[in-house]
Amino acid sequence: MSLISPGEVLPAEELGRVHFIAIGGAGMSGIARIMLKRGIAVSGSDARDSELLGQLGDLGAKVFVGHDAAYLGDADTVVVSTAIREANPELAAARERGLRVLHRSAALAALMAGRRAVAVAGTHGKTTTTSMLTVALQHAGADPSYCIGGQLVTTGLGADEGTGDVFVAEADESDGSFLMYTPRIAVITNVEADHLDNYGGFDQVKENFAKFVERVEPGGTLIAGADDPVAMEMAELGRERGLAVLTYGEAAGADLRVAGFTPRGLGSRFEVSGVGEVRLGVPGRHNALNAAAVLAVGRALGLDPAAVRDGLAEFRGAMRRLEPKGEAAGVEVFDSYAHHPTELTADLSATRDYVTEKAAAGGGAPGRIVAVFQPHLYSRTRFFAAEFGEALGLADAAVVLDVYGAREDPEPGVTGRLVAERIPAGTEWEYVADRAEVPATAARLARPGDVVITLGAGDVTLLGPEILSRLASPPAG
Repeated sequence: MSLISPGEVLPAEELGRVHFIAIGGAGMSGIARIMLKRGIAVSGSDARDSELLGQLGDLGAKVFVGHDAAYLGDADTVVVSTAIREANPELAAARERGLRVLHRSAALAALMAGRRAVAVAGTHGKTTTTSMLTVALQHAGADPSYCIGGQLVTTGLGADEGTGDVFVAEADESDGSFLMYTPRIAVITNVEADHLDNYGGFDQVKENFAKFVERVEPGGTLIAGADDPVAMEMAELGRERGLAVLTYGEAAGADLRVAGFTPRGLGSRFEVSGVGEVRLGVPGRHNALNAAAVLAVGRALGLDPAAVRDGLAEFRGAMRRLEPKGEAAGVEVFDSYAHHPTELTADLSATRDYVTEKAAAGGGAPGRIVAVFQPHLYSRTRFFAAEFGEALGLADAAVVLDVYGAREDPEPGVTGRLVAERIPAGTEWEYVADRAEVPATAARLARPGDVVITLGAGDVTLLGPEILSRLASPPAG
């Protein structure tokens, strides 16, 4: 996968008729949805039918299942993701016809042109922060357009066109896509080593974040996580460029300092300097930091901080971000997209806060945590096997699946066992290579009062309902 380089960005209205290859993906369908709302003619194809294709068809898109050069029709512009190979018949035909071919990020940049763009970047927390920001700005009356890497629990949407002049976008660093954007306000939550299959090393990751800072509009604002040393390096680069810089976090010098974090069921309360008490309906100290980033954006946009704070209280999460899936036999099941050691640590810590606070309120012993983890990508598993194992040590029991390879071919010796064998003593673990056996294993390990949490960026998300079914109807005997 090659890194994306910035280039010329045309306003969306100048793209003509737009055809999306793999229009059913979360990011592609969101961009298509906004284009349709703006009256742009859209068509698209995908390998399989889905609910998203149906929704786009209802909005006026011409959608096709499968891939065929004929599906291009009279398109002027073709939008692709990094995953689309040159051999795709529609892409090959577009090249032959000399059509304009844009990467997904360039299409999103076209939609952001002419708006007050807010781009949220960082190794962790992008989706939740962008989602929180969208809900808070809606509550504060800004009614932004938005494009998020996940879906809001309240609406089921990951993108939509608003009536205001603000455009909120999740900025993906994994392939350099965020270098296509020229935001008025940029957020950098944190910068850690990840996507090393694309980058030569951590130094290149940092170099790209530095380039992202350079993309901020002159006179714009950079918002950086004060608890992360590399994010603070980026803040200094922003100051050198003459940008307004706001920092947030628990660090003593943060402009918006978080203090007094207290879990409250599946939520929390805490103080933010200059704002007062903030209440959230989603768990975790990391979400308190995400909320502080949102308050910083609100300040940069000149919005009433009380209105932004009240909007945060209305936020109920993004899908696959510690999303409750149900309860059976006294066991609660949650689902998380966490696929990096830092993300596992944050979500398991938040879950520990939840079971501890719940026990204190009920006067009983805290429930146990059963983590069901599916490593994502062979390269990431190889890079971070020890760190994944250490993070899973925060659970009481862990079920480790085999690697979800996604775009990568298997690597000899790189399996889920590589992670499982690095889980520290004190945490019970099982490596289950056969995915079909995982629900029964998780249900067997869980007891009334426990929490089961499925973790990973692959198809582990589908196991929650199966685990609940197993819990509700255990096998006889």
